[in-house]
Amino acid sequence: MSSSDTTNEQPGAGGLGADAKRICVYLGGNRGREQRYIDEARTLGRLMAESRIGLVYGGARVGLMGVLARTVLDHGGAVTGVVPRQLSYQDLALDSLSELHEVDTMHERKHLMQSLAHACLALPGGFGTLEEMFEALTWSQRPLELHEKPCVFLNIDGYYDHLFEFLEHAAARGLLLPENRALARQAPTAATALRMIRKAWADEEAAMLQVMRAYEQ
Repeated sequence: MSSSDTTNEQPGAGGLGADAKRICVYLGGNRGREQRYIDEARTLGRLMAESRIGLVYGGARVGLMGVLARTVLDHGGAVTGVVPRQLSYQDLALDSLSELHEVDTMHERKHLMQSLAHACLALPGGFGTLEEMFEALTWSQRPLELHEKPCVFLNIDGYYDHLFEFLEHAAARGLLLPENRALARQAPTAATALRMIRKAWADEEAAMLQVMRAYEQ
């Protein structure tokens, strides 16, 4: 943790151990006009808490962000928020978080959120949601390959259909490598998204075991 980062923590909140899995979720600071987005955010929060998967997010109490965080907490889960010190963002922060990090810049915020999580998930959102998710995808693409964390869009009622049409458009014109295009995954429901992420984790662990066994031989 850098010197520009401070942490407020409630010990034992959510009961997650040091080796517990966490998902960084990007989503709207507004609720939007569709009840379905709110319902899926609540479903995701409940499922994460029940599965003992921690939430890492932008720390806000408003919009879909607040809906998700409160739901995780209401079901006994752990929530880590990361907020910037500048301006008055702290006024928007949820005050009942399991853990709160304050950083100096937005870049530090995104980097810390990434470092604390084992997967990235995007619910419906606007500029911020897209920018953060695409930065995570950029870091994972070849030739950078700074991480191998699964990145999934929760494509509720086709919210991201046009986005995936654009990705196909870019890939068809040779501006997005097929293997990098495949990094952006989608799921129609929270339950499906979590199954997809957990399978990716299981596949990664199996691959690591295979490498270790080969090395031992």
